[in-house]
Amino acid sequence: MRYVAFAVPGDIATLTGGYGYDRRIIAELRRLGWEVELVGLGDGFPRPSDAQKALAQERLLATPVGCPVVIDGLAFGVLPQAAAAIQSNRPVVALVHHPLASETNLTQQEMERLRDSERAALAATRLVIATSQATADLLIGHYDVPSRQIEVVLPGTDRAPFSVGGGGHPLRLLSVGAVGARKGFDVLVEALARLAPLPWRLTIAGDRGRDAEAVARLDAAIAGHGLEDRIDCAGAVSPERLADLYARADLFVLASRFEGYGMAYAEAIAHGLPVVGTTGGAIPQTVPLSAGRLVPPGDVDALAEVLRELIEDDASRRALAAGARAHASTLPTWACSGARFGQALERLL
Repeated sequence: MRYVAFAVPGDIATLTGGYGYDRRIIAELRRLGWEVELVGLGDGFPRPSDAQKALAQERLLATPVGCPVVIDGLAFGVLPQAAAAIQSNRPVVALVHHPLASETNLTQQEMERLRDSERAALAATRLVIATSQATADLLIGHYDVPSRQIEVVLPGTDRAPFSVGGGGHPLRLLSVGAVGARKGFDVLVEALARLAPLPWRLTIAGDRGRDAEAVARLDAAIAGHGLEDRIDCAGAVSPERLADLYARADLFVLASRFEGYGMAYAEAIAHGLPVVGTTGGAIPQTVPLSAGRLVPPGDVDALAEVLRELIEDDASRRALAAGARAHASTLPTWACSGARFGQALERLL
C-alpha cells in the first residue's frame, strides 16, 4: 500500500480554489490506491500564533516515519521550523498554490517576512508541487527552488454543459470567487459603474465570510454607485446553484490582482463562456486569447473599455465563446491531475 500524509490548515471543506484542489487530489489519490492520511494543522493560517505553529508541528511529527508528507502552501510557508524538524526522516512535499508574499494588501515588511519564511521552509523540501508554470517560475526565480525539484500539476476541470445564456437583455455577467482584496471586486464595481447606461446585471458568487474588510468595501462601493439592483452578491452557493449560474451567464468576468492558476477562469471556459480577466500571475496561461480578454490588474479604465465592447458587441462575445468551447476539451481532468500528482510522489519514493 502506498501511503502519504496530506497536511491541511483550517477546514478542508472550505469553498475556495485551493481547498478544492486539495479535496479533489486526495480523492484521486485514494481512487488510485493510495492510503491518504488527512492531517489537520489547525486554524490561524497564514498568520498563526506561536501556539498554533507548535500544534501544527506536533501533528506533523506524529505522522509515520518514512512517509511522504504533503503540506498545503497556506500553512507551509510559515512553518519553516516544522519542515526542518521532520525533513530528516520524512520526505517533505510543499504544495504551493501561490507564494504567500504574493497576496494583496501586504506591507513591504510583511512581504519580506513571508518571503524569507517561505524560502526557509522550501529549503527543507524534497519535492515542490506548483499548480501552474507561472508559480513554478516564481519559486525558481525568487525562492531559490531548483527547477529539478519542482513538478507542475495543474488543477483539473470537470467537463460541463456549455452555457445557454440569459436569453436576452439585460446581459448576465458572472463573477466567482471568495470576496477578498486579491479578487479585485472593487475594481470590477468601479468599471461597471461607468457602464450604468448599458443593459447588464452581475452576480458575484463566493464566500463573504473570509475577509470582513473587503466585504464592507465591496458593499459600500455597490451602494455608493447605486447599483444594488444591478449587482447580486450571492455569497457561497451550492454546486447545483453555481452550475445554474454558469448555464445562464452570458459573460464571465473576474478582476483578480493575482492568481496562482485561476480555477474559476478554467471553469468558465469549461462552460463555453467568453472570459474577461487580468494578466495577474498565471491567468494568461489559463485563459487563451481565443477565449478571453485580459487587462492589467487594477486598471479600471481598461476593464471598463473591454466590458463595454463585449456588452455592446454580440459578435465579439460569440467569437470568444467559440474559442472557449474549442479550448474546453484541452483542459486537464481531475483524473489526469491526480495521476500526475501520484506519479510525482512515486518518483520521490
